Amino acid sequence: MPPLKLNNKNLSQISAAGEAQVKVPTYQRGGAVKEGIVHVGVGGFHRAHLAVYVDQLMQKNGVTDYAICGVGLQPFDAAMRDALGSQDHLYTVIERSAKGSFAHVVGSINSYLFAPDNREAVIAKMAHPDTHIVSLTITESGYYYNENTHELQSEHPDIQFDLDPANEKAPRTTFGFLYAALARRHQQGLKPFTVMSCDNMQKNGSITRHMLESFARLRNPEIAKWIAEQGAFPNAMVDRITPQTSAADKTVLAENFGIEDSWPVVTEPFMQWVIEDQFSDGRPPFEKVGVQVVKDVHAVEQFEKHKLRLLNGSHSALGYPGQLAGFKYVHEVMENPVFSKFVWQMMQDEVKPLLPEIPGVNIDEYCNTLMERFSNPTIMDQLPRICLNASGKIPQFIMPSIAEAIWVTGPFRRLCFVAAAWFRYVSGVDDSGESFVVDDPMREELQAKARAGGTNPAELLSIKSLFGDDLRGDKRFIQTITTAMEEIAQDGILKTLPKYVD
Repeated sequence: MPPLKLNNKNLSQISAAGEAQVKVPTYQRGGAVKEGIVHVGVGGFHRAHLAVYVDQLMQKNGVTDYAICGVGLQPFDAAMRDALGSQDHLYTVIERSAKGSFAHVVGSINSYLFAPDNREAVIAKMAHPDTHIVSLTITESGYYYNENTHELQSEHPDIQFDLDPANEKAPRTTFGFLYAALARRHQQGLKPFTVMSCDNMQKNGSITRHMLESFARLRNPEIAKWIAEQGAFPNAMVDRITPQTSAADKTVLAENFGIEDSWPVVTEPFMQWVIEDQFSDGRPPFEKVGVQVVKDVHAVEQFEKHKLRLLNGSHSALGYPGQLAGFKYVHEVMENPVFSKFVWQMMQDEVKPLLPEIPGVNIDEYCNTLMERFSNPTIMDQLPRICLNASGKIPQFIMPSIAEAIWVTGPFRRLCFVAAAWFRYVSGVDDSGESFVVDDPMREELQAKARAGGTNPAELLSIKSLFGDDLRGDKRFIQTITTAMEEIAQDGILKTLPKYVD
C-alpha cells in the first residue's frame, strides 16, 4: 500500500494503516479551538518541544484555548509555510533510540503566518485578545544582544529600520513585531501577552525583557513603562536533541509508518522544560504534561547552568574538534574512545566542580544520561547543526566555565582545548585541508581575526561583544589556549587530543 499523504482527511487511515501503530490527534482543531499561543520561528526544535507539550495538553487534558499559530519572519521560512500548509499544519514526530522508532502526528500548530506575505496580519494576530503568549525560537542572533555590554544592538540596521515610526506596520525584527503588537494592545486596554523565549540561552527571559524594553524606550517611553510594569518574560531551560531532517528520514517514515510527510521531525525520547511561573495573561496547565514549573528565576538558573555547561558545553567539545577531525555525526565522535574519554573528563573534572547542587538532582547520573544521549546512533545528529552560530554559543557554553575556573584557580585545560578548536574551526578548513561552510552571523569578522592572529588568540579575544577582560587579562588562560592552538595547528585534532586525556 502506498504511503498516505499527511492531512486531516487521512488521519484515521494513517492511525490504522502503518505496520507500527501511529498516534494521531483526536482532538478538535481549526475553528473549534482558540489560538492562545503565537510562536515565532517554527523549526525542528519548536516542533519537537513546545508544540509537543501543547499537543499533549490538547490530547490528554482537553485544552482548547492554547493552540499555536506559527509565524515565519524570514524569507527562508517560506519552505515551512508551504510544507505545513500542504498538510493542514500537521506533521510527524519520529522518536529514535536503541529501543526502536516511534511516530506520532502532532496537531497543535493550527495555522501559520508568513510575515513577508502580510506583516500586518502578524501584528494583528499577536495583538488579538485570544493571544495570551508569544513564544520565540529565533536563535541567539535574533535577540540583537551584545554579549559584552549586555545591551541591545540598537545601531544594527534592522533595529534602526524598526525604530523608525514610519515602519511600525512593516517591521523586520522580532522586537519590531512585538512592540507594534503590544502598543496596539495598550491602546485597546488589553493586558500585555507573555513573551516566552524557548531559545537555548542563559537567562533567556531576562534578556528578552531587557532587549524589548530597551527597544520600546527608544520608540515610546510610555509603552516601555507599561511593558516593564505589566509584562512577563519567564526564564526557561529547554532540552531535546533535534537534528536536521534528511531525505532519508522522509523515506523511512513512508516505508515504516506509511506516512508521506513533507517535513517530519526526528528527535530523541528525552525531553525537558523548566520554566519560571511568570505569566501576564494566563497560561496552560503545563505541569500536567511534565513541564517543571518553578517559582522563580533562581530555580531555573540552577537547572540551566547544569544543562548549558554540561550538555551544550560537551556538544561544543564534540562539534568543533569533531568536524576538524573529519567526523560527520555526534555518535561517530563518541565512538572514538579518546574523544569519549575527553568529554567525560571535561564534564567531571572541569565543569562539574563549578556547578551548584540542586536538591533531587544527581549530577553524575545526568552526565551518564548525556553520554548515552550523545552515543545514540539512531539520531544521526549532524556536526554542522551543533556548530551552527557558534559566536552565540561558545560565550555561553564554554567561556563561563573558563572564567569561573580562572576565579577559583581550577583546572581548565580541556575547556581551553575546545575554545582553541573553535578558533581553528572558524577558518573553515579541516585537518585534511577540506573546506566546509562556517554558518555564523559573525563569520566575516571571525575569519578576518583568525587569519590575522594565526596561533595567537589575542585577535579573536579582542572581539568585545564575545569576550570579556577577565579572559583577555589572565596569563594562565592565554598561555593554555595559545599552547592548544599551536598544537592543533601543528599536529591536528586527533594527534593533539591524547595530550588532554588522563
